[in-house]
Amino acid sequence: MWRELRPIGRNGDSGGYRRYAWTGADTDCRAWFKAQAESRGLTYELDRNGNQWAWLGDPSQGNAVVTGSHLDSVPDGGAFDGPLGVVSAFAALDELRARKAAFRRPLAITNFGDEEGARFGLACVGSRLTAGKLTVDAAQRLTDADGVTLPQAMEAAGYDPEAIGPDPERLARIGAFVELHLEQGRALDLSGDPVGIASAIWPHGRWRFDFRGEANHAGTTRLVDRRDPMLTYAETVLAARREAELAGAVATFGKISVEPNGVNAIPSLVRGWLDSRAADQSTLDTVVTGIEKAAREYADRHGIDLDVVRESFTPVVEFEHALRDELGTILGGGTGRSVPVLGTGAGHDAGILSESIPAAMLFVRNPTGISHSPAEFAAEDDCVAGVTALADVLEGLACR
Repeated sequence: MWRELRPIGRNGDSGGYRRYAWTGADTDCRAWFKAQAESRGLTYELDRNGNQWAWLGDPSQGNAVVTGSHLDSVPDGGAFDGPLGVVSAFAALDELRARKAAFRRPLAITNFGDEEGARFGLACVGSRLTAGKLTVDAAQRLTDADGVTLPQAMEAAGYDPEAIGPDPERLARIGAFVELHLEQGRALDLSGDPVGIASAIWPHGRWRFDFRGEANHAGTTRLVDRRDPMLTYAETVLAARREAELAGAVATFGKISVEPNGVNAIPSLVRGWLDSRAADQSTLDTVVTGIEKAAREYADRHGIDLDVVRESFTPVVEFEHALRDELGTILGGGTGRSVPVLGTGAGHDAGILSESIPAAMLFVRNPTGISHSPAEFAAEDDCVAGVTALADVLEGLACR
């Protein structure tokens, strides 16, 4: 499965992946998923929001056990973030069939669309729409860098954008959702464990900072006469680092747009996107408020106009303790062996769905902690341990 997925959407220069929603690479990933489902005799289904499902058993029976993740990527992302969960889901089903497991509940494998939000700027679009966490009107207003709207992109890829929206009937079928994912950090590497269980996802959000100044000639405009928004933006980036360090949180300006974007021109507009995350809501509020306060002080000093817009936000997700504890019991195997339970600052589809259905996550060790990069990596032994753990969990939930 890895060999088949490896070339899809891979950039030859960076070695990273550019699997953006509703593009050719996304289409190829979806075709791969459908082929995996059909080769195993599973019932393939595409839902109203473009999420893919592969069913073993009758979905209408209800109380289904579902696993899976996503196949899209961030710009020049790694091979494991998302795909590891989908590949492991199919491999875990293969393992359960080898064990001759008798399923008492329906089982499904899923690929949620546009989890990373690389094209339209909002993460977890497929699961948000399904859970009613993203309104149809808001989804229809999403645009990419070229001005293409989400409905236009879906239609160009051969899907019906008029169908998108909440899908409570589908969610009502699900009794438990378990997502396996590469750990995006080094907690498991430091503890020496190949697999862990998620406890919670930190609250996190994305804010757009628009710094508006005055375009002018870079070679003839005196420094004292300039209204250069790039200076204010640069000072705000440094302020974000200071505020995050003081609070024990994280804050990142990772995306920027400049107008007119000329080497010999002072910018008229610098637009920067802030991603900030913290262990609790109060800390996150403190960090973002501090960054915005500093940005406005710098803007006033340089004669810059500033607008700040919160584009997305996800509150803290505490995964259901009963399901989380059941995973720990299953993986402990009655031996008393402890499986590490850890929090994460990364968002996931499981977090979006957790308010609607019981959800849990398994993490696979990441020896470097690097993610959202071509250097992202997991050892084969750890990936196999993840498949075995997922198979054990699915057997414990769906077969006993």
